[in-house]
Amino acid sequence: MDVIAKATSLIGGAVSRMRRAQAPSAQALGATPQIPEAKKQGIMTLKLPSARGWDEGHVPTCAPGLKVNAFAAGLDHPRWIEVLPNGDVLVAESKEQPSAPKTLMDHAAQATMRRVKAIGDSANRVTLWRDTDGDGIAETREVFVENQNQPFGMALVGSKFYLGNTDGIVRFDYEDGAVSLSGTGTKLVDFKPGGHWTRSLIVSPERTKIYAGVGSLSNIGDQGLEVEEGRAAIWELDVATEEARVYASGLRNAVGMAWEPATGALWTVVNERDGLGDETPPDYLTTVQENGFYGWPYSYWGDTVDDRVPQDAALVARAITPDYALGGHTASLGLCWMPEGTLPGFGEGMVIGQHGSWNRSILSGYKLLFVPFANGAPSGAPRDILSGFLSEDEKDAYGRPVGVAVGPDGKSLLMADDVGDVIWRVTGA
Repeated sequence: MDVIAKATSLIGGAVSRMRRAQAPSAQALGATPQIPEAKKQGIMTLKLPSARGWDEGHVPTCAPGLKVNAFAAGLDHPRWIEVLPNGDVLVAESKEQPSAPKTLMDHAAQATMRRVKAIGDSANRVTLWRDTDGDGIAETREVFVENQNQPFGMALVGSKFYLGNTDGIVRFDYEDGAVSLSGTGTKLVDFKPGGHWTRSLIVSPERTKIYAGVGSLSNIGDQGLEVEEGRAAIWELDVATEEARVYASGLRNAVGMAWEPATGALWTVVNERDGLGDETPPDYLTTVQENGFYGWPYSYWGDTVDDRVPQDAALVARAITPDYALGGHTASLGLCWMPEGTLPGFGEGMVIGQHGSWNRSILSGYKLLFVPFANGAPSGAPRDILSGFLSEDEKDAYGRPVGVAVGPDGKSLLMADDVGDVIWRVTGA
């Protein structure tokens, strides 16, 4: 760490300790969360554990009645998972590649992120893992596609495979059972790289559309809104015409997406803005309405104005209030629908990979979370599926949850851990 970054980090740490004593006693959770009044921080809280990884025999803590094992190990920052119809498991291995820091806070934030391996050289590949004997452990690994630009989301429609790179969506030809793709692919959509770099993908139930999450460049439009055009949004790509458009906007960083089968609604998890306090505003889980606007950067949780931003009263007036709060700065990234019967003791609902905070005084997230659903909507308090990713003193991270998917057998969950470099598999005990 250079001198400037170290000094700024030390100041941020002192501020974090002071704010810890003033932190809210409860998380902002659920459909009607108690969101504390915003407190402009000036110097943003910076706190992130060092990346330690898992010692031999040490695994995440399961909810009662469940067990966990490593489905695949030895990866390089695994972020996202796609399970193909034939049971092959694809894993995107990539990480943030930071630009040159412009401010003291940039220096400190990047130094903080490096401690947990969140930024650096990116593998820029997708690997394919195959569990031939069905024992829950992959026996073979193949390089499915490489030399990409921070690959993340993946989608298969018939004989076409779509990959969400940070700068756009690329289409490849695919044959069932193939262990690698050939050619360079065809770029269909251009996205602006930088900032929130992940590009998650999901196919519509009728297999005619692909949706992509594109996060903002900045926290609150700090570099002007012109550079944010087309960002902080979910895009829709028409598979037949290959035309794309913004489907919903005002979503600061929408990452994981999932379909709720009873209503057919698209849901997403969104990472909200920084610099207003430990629980203000909360990250959230919400339905995605066509042409809907969700507030960023002008407001949060509906029409709660962020007065750090020049305002647009008309947009604030139509800002949609999210459905379900997930706590402040949990970095809820992964999302999948889990049908009833997948895990014993858990009904149907959404499963969320919470990567964990780096910008609050008491760490939050760092778990695989379940939100129960009934009649197409959240129906109760969240429950932990996996926890134990942090040391008790919050100084070390054994792992950080990211992407999640129902396993090929329909009776398990797979979860990417980008600090442990593992794909964990959760089943009934």
